[in-house]
Amino acid sequence: MTSNAPQSFDSIIVGAGFAGLYQLIRLRRAGFSARVIEAGDNVGGTWYWNRYPGARCDIESLQYQYAFDPGLAKEWRWTERYATQPEILRYIEFVADRYDLRRDIQFSTRVTAAHYDEAAARWTVHTDRGDLYSCRYLVMATGCLSVPKTPEVPGIETFEGESYHTGAWPHEGVDFTGKRVAVIGTGSSAIQSIPIIARQAAHLTVFQRTPNFSVPAHNYFLDEEQWRAAAERIAELRAEARTTSAGITGLPLNDVSALAVSEEERRREYERRWAMGGFAIGGAFNDIAINPDANETAAEFVRQKIREIVQDPETAEALCPRDYPFGTKRLCVDIAYYETFNRPNVKLVSIRDNPIAAITPKGVRLENGDEYEFDAIVYATGFDAMTGALLRIDIRGRDGLTLREKWEHGPRTYLGIQVAGFPNMFTITGPGSPSVLSNMIVSIEQHVDWVTDCLEYLRERDLATIEASPAAEDAWVNHVNEVANLTLYPRANSWYIGANVPGKPRVFMPYVGGVGAYAQKCAEVAANGYEGFILQPEPAALSR
Repeated sequence: MTSNAPQSFDSIIVGAGFAGLYQLIRLRRAGFSARVIEAGDNVGGTWYWNRYPGARCDIESLQYQYAFDPGLAKEWRWTERYATQPEILRYIEFVADRYDLRRDIQFSTRVTAAHYDEAAARWTVHTDRGDLYSCRYLVMATGCLSVPKTPEVPGIETFEGESYHTGAWPHEGVDFTGKRVAVIGTGSSAIQSIPIIARQAAHLTVFQRTPNFSVPAHNYFLDEEQWRAAAERIAELRAEARTTSAGITGLPLNDVSALAVSEEERRREYERRWAMGGFAIGGAFNDIAINPDANETAAEFVRQKIREIVQDPETAEALCPRDYPFGTKRLCVDIAYYETFNRPNVKLVSIRDNPIAAITPKGVRLENGDEYEFDAIVYATGFDAMTGALLRIDIRGRDGLTLREKWEHGPRTYLGIQVAGFPNMFTITGPGSPSVLSNMIVSIEQHVDWVTDCLEYLRERDLATIEASPAAEDAWVNHVNEVANLTLYPRANSWYIGANVPGKPRVFMPYVGGVGAYAQKCAEVAANGYEGFILQPEPAALSR
């Protein structure tokens, strides 16, 4: 039973993934009351929902973990270089239990609206269960990849077989044994799941519009010595990670142009990075992200690797990306992805020039009339990234301005943390921060620490609100765009600019200036009395 009187907290946190849990821990320790509202029936966020076959992190597990408590790293034993989704979810559940977080989390509840009351300087939060909350601070820890995007193809509802989306996978799992399966999409979730599905299915057809660059993970099981060495040094390693561009240690950056060395030396460096696995190849030379000619050397190296791995020349060429620079879409990290196309039960179908016209009761029909019959279809069609989770909530700031109206032409923030016109609302790893271009755990901890320190600052000075100034917001948006335009990133039709969602404004959303430079800017802003923010006293103080 619900009552009309709202439950009151200092803070409402939306989302119980890595960001929401750490924010709860920090607010508790700072003496703020908080309630977390989570749509799922357990903690985990992205790792709660994305249970598709082969799901694992593309950041090494020894770095994809909390570092705020050195003791925690010594209590959790990671088993693989790149942890799987089940292991990451177990880790998040372990953290929730270790710090007794569940008592402050309301599960199976979705926030539907959050409206700002200017007179009271408080937010009123509504849920789909009829709950009403009042809070001084609203922290949106909704995640950057948390709203699955379904394809815009007619007839999806008519398919008589099984249908799945990688971003909303059945918790009980799926058995494809003996079935004819289609995978639509070749982004990261597809690249991870295709090798697993191919080993189960009688036949797998992969429908590809745009091929993606992918590099090998070279995954392995961690021995006791590797795990313990990292656990003992976690504070030191995290401090180092915070100064890097991507929030990742152990990725040596070669401060030499790809065009300043011989072809033989260039090839040798790329081979060395390929053998390291993961994102190491991105640091092979210092101009891959900014010089088209330098970038093409990396792109052609990976294309040649694809040709060496995939036995059928036509399939190999179809898998080679050509219409965007290397690394300007999220680089995928795989385990035997390209090798999977050598299996006799796997077929690649390019839909670039012959798109899917419809999903039929029996399967898929292309524009040229070709039809394919399937027992199951997997939609690996990605997410409405970075803004999707925020815009699905009716968020209204000063004078009833909705966030959707504010972001009609693309997201605008100051530091990716606050939005002008929306006092006391904080977006953890929001648009305009390094976010998805970084190790998310490093960025999450930096944001949560900054927000908590900010709230303590306000409390100590009897300040009621903090709000990004329009001028600071404009300057930051311009800076984010200027930095992005110095790179090759805007040349790709990626989800970084919302290109995968029809009608979404084309704005480059993450900050490419790097984790280290960004954190330094945030620290300077705080040290200068939260420069660029408007701070207002308590309502009672205003009337004195």
